[in-house]
Amino acid sequence: MKCIASRSTWVAYTGERQQFYRAGAWLFFALSLFVSIAATAETLTLDRALELAERGSPRLRGADAMVAQARSGIVVSHQYPNPEIEIAAGQTRARVIGALPGSTQSLSISQTVDLPSIREPRRRTAEAGLAVSEHARNEIIISVLADVRQTFYEALRRRAELELAEDTVKLLQQVRNRVEVRVRVGEAPRFELLRADSELLVAVSATERARLRVSQAIAELRQAIGAPLPAELTPEGELSAGILVPELPSLRDQMNARHPGLAQARAQVEQARRRIETERALRTPQPIVRAGFDQDPELRQWRIGVALPVPIWNRREGQVGEAIAGLTLAEQAFEQRRVELDALLEAAYSRYRIASRQANTLKSVVSQAEAALQVAEAAYRFGERGIFEVIDGQRTLRTVRLELLNARFDQQAAWIDLERMRATDLGSKQ
Repeated sequence: MKCIASRSTWVAYTGERQQFYRAGAWLFFALSLFVSIAATAETLTLDRALELAERGSPRLRGADAMVAQARSGIVVSHQYPNPEIEIAAGQTRARVIGALPGSTQSLSISQTVDLPSIREPRRRTAEAGLAVSEHARNEIIISVLADVRQTFYEALRRRAELELAEDTVKLLQQVRNRVEVRVRVGEAPRFELLRADSELLVAVSATERARLRVSQAIAELRQAIGAPLPAELTPEGELSAGILVPELPSLRDQMNARHPGLAQARAQVEQARRRIETERALRTPQPIVRAGFDQDPELRQWRIGVALPVPIWNRREGQVGEAIAGLTLAEQAFEQRRVELDALLEAAYSRYRIASRQANTLKSVVSQAEAALQVAEAAYRFGERGIFEVIDGQRTLRTVRLELLNARFDQQAAWIDLERMRATDLGSKQ
């Protein structure tokens, strides 16, 4: 009996040790999984997102390459034409009595003279092209940073929608549980439970759709940043509140003074003018200085001269006409760009004003909807109202909160567009 008791005790002890080890193994696995997930996940702030975009965006790297190409164009405009060297050798044979046969050699050098009247307009045209490229790069910079801000706040908006949907599911689950209890004890008809189940199912479906929109927004944020990011990414921040924006005339003055798109259009007009000067200067013939040396069995000759192209058939009327037409196109493009930016500024300002008014109005509406829901829940607990009033109150509160979230996002998006028009990012960097 003692042996049997001791054996059973040992078996029980061994089983407890195995369960302890098994639980420890599962705990270690869970901790390892948590550590690995925490290591791969990254919380992304707006400042960090902007920093990553500035360092790794392909659009910005392409803009830098465009400026480097324009700088190389200035180097080209300063270059002189290369000389031409011609060396020839041959053999002579006597065809008359007394002539000496033998070998012949010749050497000639020619150099095109780069006139200052042509060189200076070409240099100014290249410098105007560099200005165009730099303004284009600046516009790409503010566009990239504005896109990062828009997609970042879009991700915050979608995450807030997901949190709102999850809170709605929790509230409806609590309501459904209370209805189930009342139906079980016979205080409420079964139809109320069916209604609560259907509302809960709709809320769960809305939560899944909100989760999908969060994934799409984060994917758009990755695309806007353009730099390698961890697989698990969580944007951290909140929509700005109480944004102060100057009046429309002040915004328009700032846009006209700082927006790189307008500066680029002005630089293109200047580049077109310089091109006209260059084409007209190319009408002047560029002389070619030549020097040569010839030697045969009897004679040795030296010569030097100048060759001058005569502009008879081609006086560059077509090239000058194209340059003049290009100037007209550049001037019209500048006016068109100014009108488009002015319209975009007015539209963004109007959207900001409307969204601000909606946000201020919906704040009080949210408070009223919360109070109405509390009254409906209290009346339902005391049996004075049915479950339908509670569900309707929750639906109204959810709708109003969503509208407030959308209004705040519209306000934020309009503010970002206004900052894009004012070129605030460019001004801070400069």
